[in-house]
Amino acid sequence: MGILSLITGKPGASGFGSASTAEQVTDGVDASALTVVVTGASSGIGLETARVFALRGAHVIIAARNTGAASEAKKCIIESNPTAHLDVLNLDLSSVKSVRAFVDQFNSMNLPLNILINNAGVMLCPFQLSEDNVEMQFATNHLGHFLLTNLLLDNMKATAKSTGIEGRIVNLSSIAHHHTSPKGIQFDELNDKKRYNDKMAYGQSKLANILHAKELSRRLREEGANITVNSVHPGLIMTNLMRHSLAMMKAIRVLTYMIWKTAPQGAATTCYVGLDPQLKGVTGKYFADCNEEKTSKLAKSDALAKQLWEFSEELIRSA
Repeated sequence: MGILSLITGKPGASGFGSASTAEQVTDGVDASALTVVVTGASSGIGLETARVFALRGAHVIIAARNTGAASEAKKCIIESNPTAHLDVLNLDLSSVKSVRAFVDQFNSMNLPLNILINNAGVMLCPFQLSEDNVEMQFATNHLGHFLLTNLLLDNMKATAKSTGIEGRIVNLSSIAHHHTSPKGIQFDELNDKKRYNDKMAYGQSKLANILHAKELSRRLREEGANITVNSVHPGLIMTNLMRHSLAMMKAIRVLTYMIWKTAPQGAATTCYVGLDPQLKGVTGKYFADCNEEKTSKLAKSDALAKQLWEFSEELIRSA
């Protein structure tokens, strides 16, 4: 949308812009018939996303690794909105075992599922392998959400079919998806500690989020499923996501303070894409500041999206 629009908050074609908040973009929306899963909703923009969905009447499942913090988040939301309908379930996205356990627990609740917000993530962390032997940023930001989404799809398809309400999946990506290796995804060097660069690994995982949404959108269209899949860039927000690079980010913020957002502003694009009726049928797109935005050339690659899908399936099988 351009640096001027970002700084001034000037609305785009949607009527919203960088200064819009999650409450503003969902004003007048009735979500009381919806069940929503939000990953990483114990703090930051995930918490704000869960709060606003609950404010609009949705039944929100807070899926978080730290259930203590998630329970506190639930308590905080209910204090300001006593009628909020929330549940907390444990989910560690870096663990295939934990993802499967979460889905089993969710399924045991016999709930429908209308909306899945793949929000959780880690950023710029030191090199580390997950328990499934996958580089941690890729494992948490992409692979865990890839498996979670696939395991919840049957429920979402059935819900959309029985209710007639369009299902929506939103992947939290980032403008950082532009900053990757020339190949985009380091399929053969994913776990190479010697070649590890925390910033490029983060960018790689965010590129994977867009490619995942792109390929899943294509598959669902071919099936005729009433589910859309889109990805979003929330903007620059100082949250726990930046705990591994706090000093650097604080220094950057001093120099670029005009383009940083609050949590309500950071959650706006997610809530807009998840709930706005104008986006009915819109799928496979990338949004920033509540408006459709261009992606990198690599993020447009159908071949790379398909290759990532097959690679991700193989990683899951070998976990």
